Amino acid sequence: MSVHIAAKKGDIAKIVLQPGDPLRAKYIADNFLTDVKLVSKTRNVFYFTGLYKGKEVSVGASGMGIPSIGIYSYELFTEFDVDTIIRIGTCGGYSTDLKVYDLLNVEFAASESTYAKYSWEIEGDLISHQGNAFGLLNDTAKELDLNIKSTTIHTSDVFYRKNPGQVDIVKKYNCSAVEMEAFALFANAQYLGKNAATILTVSDIIPTGDEITADQRETALTPMIELALETAIKM
Repeated sequence: MSVHIAAKKGDIAKIVLQPGDPLRAKYIADNFLTDVKLVSKTRNVFYFTGLYKGKEVSVGASGMGIPSIGIYSYELFTEFDVDTIIRIGTCGGYSTDLKVYDLLNVEFAASESTYAKYSWEIEGDLISHQGNAFGLLNDTAKELDLNIKSTTIHTSDVFYRKNPGQVDIVKKYNCSAVEMEAFALFANAQYLGKNAATILTVSDIIPTGDEITADQRETALTPMIELALETAIKM
């Protein structure tokens, strides 16, 4: 048991899929795992452990933003001996080179956040994925005939801003899309020597306003979920 996760030691698998939304974690557990056990519901942030093709996998939410995933991923790594976290989420595309439903494998996350600096004395504004999950995701995508793009994304500390144009860091690193969690996950994993990856489904294109509707999201995210699970059984 940790401060924010009420599971007992051994209740959480060595590999965790981490969506932002607790209800998405429940959806994955209900529809993709067998022999499922709810192991934590503190603050209504659900964590489940079950089997996928005989492999023990846990799925639980990170919440929104760097502070939230920073807490949950750190506790998973340190209190529950998790080896690998694969973040599965959505992002907004900065460029019309992307289309809604595109699948991204994050090679680098760039951020203005001070999280890495003040938590772990990691300098710089760009952090890479950690460990072998990134490569396994690419390999598995090929096996599943899924088109996945390795890319650099922007992890933003804010969702709304006074001036909605692209910030300097996006131009600096030619970031293709924006989300709010990967940078902190990668920083924790780097500091602790763990594996961390982030795969994202493009849910909207910022310049055009194209977006996946709420009704479309369940089916839209299925390829990403299946990719994460098929990768998990190889780890």
